[in-house]
Amino acid sequence: MVVATLVLGVIVGFSSLLLSVLLDVTERFFLNFEETNLVPVDVNAGAMHRFISVLIGGIIAAIIWYYLQRHYRPVKLGKAVDGQKMPLVKTLIHVCTQIFFVGTGNSIGRELAPREAGAAWAQKWEEVTAKYPALQLTAEDRKMLVAAAAGAGFAGVYIAPITGAVFCIELLYKKINARVIAVSLTMSTIATLIGSIVKGYKPYYLVGSNNFHLQLLPLVVLLGPLSGLIGTIFKKYIAKAKAHRVRNINIMIQLPVVAAITGGIAAFYPQIMGNGRGLAQLAMSTNSHSQKVILALLFGLVAKVLVTLFVMKCGGYGGVLTPSIAAGAVIGAFAGMAYIAFVPGVTIAQVAVLGAAFFLAASQQAPLMALFMLFEVCHLNFSALLPLAMGVGLSIAISKWLQTKSFFK
Repeated sequence: MVVATLVLGVIVGFSSLLLSVLLDVTERFFLNFEETNLVPVDVNAGAMHRFISVLIGGIIAAIIWYYLQRHYRPVKLGKAVDGQKMPLVKTLIHVCTQIFFVGTGNSIGRELAPREAGAAWAQKWEEVTAKYPALQLTAEDRKMLVAAAAGAGFAGVYIAPITGAVFCIELLYKKINARVIAVSLTMSTIATLIGSIVKGYKPYYLVGSNNFHLQLLPLVVLLGPLSGLIGTIFKKYIAKAKAHRVRNINIMIQLPVVAAITGGIAAFYPQIMGNGRGLAQLAMSTNSHSQKVILALLFGLVAKVLVTLFVMKCGGYGGVLTPSIAAGAVIGAFAGMAYIAFVPGVTIAQVAVLGAAFFLAASQQAPLMALFMLFEVCHLNFSALLPLAMGVGLSIAISKWLQTKSFFK
C-alpha cells in the first residue's frame, strides 16, 4: 500500500498539473486570457469574442460527448470506488473535454475532471500491479486507493491537500480510520506539491481581511440555515438535471444552444463564464451596497444557477462545487450588506466566504469538505474556523431535516 500511495500520488499529481496546463492553454487560445485571482474571468475581450469562444466550445464539446457516449457512459466516482471499471482512454477524453468546455467559457465546474482522472489512474495501477503478488491489494484497499486518488486529483488542481483527503473520506470512502487518513493525506499532499509547480501557492479567492471576529456569530446563526435551505434546493435540481441529461443526438443541438445563451450573457456579463470563480470573486470583492451592485450580483446568481442547470440537462459534464461556491458567496454578500449596517468590524467579503461554505456544505452534503475547502483555497487563518464550523453544522442539519420531509421530495 505504501508503494501504491507514493506512486499514485506522483501520477495523479502530474495528471492534475497537465489538466491545469490544458485549461491555461485553452483560455489563452480562445480568449487570449490568463486567469489569476485578480482577474478570474476575461473582462477585457470584446463581447463578440466571448460569445464566439463559448459557442465554439459548446459545439466541439457536444460533438465529442455525442460520439464518445455511443458506446460509453462516464462512470460515477462512487461506482468507481465500488469497483466499476473506468476505461482509461475514454475517461481521459471525457476529462479533457470537461476542461476544454470550461476553458472556452462555458458554465460548469472543472473540479470533477481531475477527480475522475485520479480514480481512473488508480484503477489502471491496480490492473497493472495485479500480476505481482508483492503489490497486490485487498478489495478494501483497492476501494480506498481509488477514493484517495480521486481526492488527490482535486488537491493537485486546487492546491488543497486537506480538502482532497476529506473529500476521499467524507464523500467516497465513507469510513474513517488511521489507515485511510494516512493514505489519502499523503497522496493529496504529493499531488499538491506537484500541482503547485504550475499553480503556485496563491489563494484561489481573494478575501481581504483574514481576521474573523465573534461579531459574525449572530449572523452565522441565520445565514447557516438559510444557505442550507437554498443549497439543498440547488442539490435537488442538480440531481434532476443529471437524471434527465441528454446523451443521444439531441446533444448536438441542445448543448450548442445553451452555449449560445451563455455566450450571449457573457457578452455583457463575463462573470457568468467558467466555473463560477469570477462571480464568487465579484461577491467577495464587494464593498458597496448600491442598487447597481445589488442588481449585478442578483443577476449573476440567477443566471449562473440556471445556466449551470441547463448545461447539465442538455448534455454537459462537470462539477458543481465551484458553482455552489459562487451562489453561496452572492447570498453571503447580500447578508453582509444588511449586517454591516448594524455591526461594525465585519466585511462583506468575510460573509461572502461564509455563505459560500454553508451553501457548499448543503449542496454537496459534505460539511467538513466545505469547511476545509474554503479555509484552504482562501488561505484563511484560524479565526475563521469557529464561524465556518458553526455555520456548516447548521447548514447540514437543516439540509438533512429538509430531505426527510415529504413536501420536499
